[in-house]
Amino acid sequence: MTSAGKIEPALAALAAALRGEGPAVELSAGPDGAPVVEFVETPGFEDAAVVVRTSGSTGTPKATVLTVDALAASSMATALALKGEGQWLLALPVQYVAGVQVLVRSLFAGTRPWVMDLSGGFTPEAFTAAALELTDKIRFTSLVPTQLQRLLDSPSADTLAVLRRFNGVLLGGAPAAPELLASARAAGVRVVTTYGSAETCGGCVYDGVPLDGVEVRLAADGRILLGGATVAAGYLDAPELTAEAFVEDGGVRWYRTNDLGELDRDGSLVVAGRADDVVITGGVKVSAGHVQAELEKLDGVLAAFVAGVPSAEWGQALAAYVALVDSSPESIADFTADAAWAPGLGQLAPKTVLATGELLMLPNGKPDRLGMTVRLTELHQGK
Repeated sequence: MTSAGKIEPALAALAAALRGEGPAVELSAGPDGAPVVEFVETPGFEDAAVVVRTSGSTGTPKATVLTVDALAASSMATALALKGEGQWLLALPVQYVAGVQVLVRSLFAGTRPWVMDLSGGFTPEAFTAAALELTDKIRFTSLVPTQLQRLLDSPSADTLAVLRRFNGVLLGGAPAAPELLASARAAGVRVVTTYGSAETCGGCVYDGVPLDGVEVRLAADGRILLGGATVAAGYLDAPELTAEAFVEDGGVRWYRTNDLGELDRDGSLVVAGRADDVVITGGVKVSAGHVQAELEKLDGVLAAFVAGVPSAEWGQALAAYVALVDSSPESIADFTADAAWAPGLGQLAPKTVLATGELLMLPNGKPDRLGMTVRLTELHQGK
């Protein structure tokens, strides 16, 4: 079946929902990544068009209700930021907000999206083949950092060539390393970093600047608040969680994120880490994000994740899940046993380290924080 045939049922269902002529739609991915449609009852929510589950990286996913107006505002603001509407390539799981937004933006733009075959997972070869099928002169796609890194590492000249043909490559889902962004831009790839979540119809801050109609402010504790027309209506069947996460203030609807941030000199938003990443170990407050950043500066470390795990001695102990460039058994054993890097971190050195070839990831490309924390807890308890 062609790409058009695979997505036609999803596009038809989404189009009806966006016109207010059909029930809200929740999408999931079939074996080859093609959308599977489920119609959802949304009592208590007017003009609901799409239901998207949060990533579940830190717990149980929540069913986020997105309205017609919020999705329309998001699509219009995205087109303004990207300076045009064009053809989109779907390279992300469609059950997550970045994936479903590829289809929604296409409907508002009146263009035909193309679906990448994900039956064999994300590969540079499959991405290149799909990108070569695009016919519009203006083209966009959404990726996560891991995907972009794989594309840049591909030895095929065709892969870099098709990447350069995109008018914009939206990059979100997880923090992007400065080295990755520098490499992409040096290669001529038009990367736009995005920040947002299912609760804001996906990315609503591009390269640190809020989209048109989006507002950003910081709470007293440094927590990032996102407000404006793209904010979701709430969580389905979860009124208490909705009340905790969404507030009305000054005629603006705000979503309270779990991230900390700051505004730099030109007013751009800089995400500093998660509000819940402070670990109290031995009576000392430590930022897990800071320790993670220090680990990622070490030679041979590709990526890291740091969490606090229960400890009889320390209350909480720092533990690290570390992905190494050289993931051979010998390299992993040397990194774990030698720990020559530990003195440089002082009291910030993790008590437990699990070295491997890659971090645990969710299907949407975000780190599986919950899964890695469970693994680290088990490892620490077994010492």
